[in-house]
Amino acid sequence: MNLDQKYKALLGEAKKRKLPDIEGIQLCFMTLSLASSIDRDCANQLSVHGLSEGRFILLFLLEAAGEGIAPKTLAEQAGITRATVTGLLDGLEREGLVERQADTEDRRALKIQLTSKGKLIAKEVFDQHSRWISGLFGNLSFEERDQLTQLLEKVSNNLTNKE
Repeated sequence: MNLDQKYKALLGEAKKRKLPDIEGIQLCFMTLSLASSIDRDCANQLSVHGLSEGRFILLFLLEAAGEGIAPKTLAEQAGITRATVTGLLDGLEREGLVERQADTEDRRALKIQLTSKGKLIAKEVFDQHSRWISGLFGNLSFEERDQLTQLLEKVSNNLTNKE
């Protein structure tokens, strides 16, 4: 596995300083490099459709909602600010993928819905993206996936316990 250049440099320095547990440091850098590679590949997969990860998540949430959803609710579900949602929705609206409509119960409020084009793109991209994600671990057996899950949870607990 190739480490990102910055991690190669840090690992080299750690070795030079004879820091303890070089293997643990290397594992951390391998994990970070893998996550970075997955992020880059994800961005490339989505960019073909003119989407960022944020735009994709909103399309997915809107498709799941079906009848439209308030921007505030989208922000909560996506774990982002309302201002960020507004910016993402502006771009999606310019592309003709979503439309803003007045809420029938409260005309001061908005509901966001996918357009026909948005529904088509959301389904196509979600299906393709799901296949790509599952393919990342496709060559792992059930037992290997289970073991990886347990190991990742174990490492994650180290972070949780230090906070």
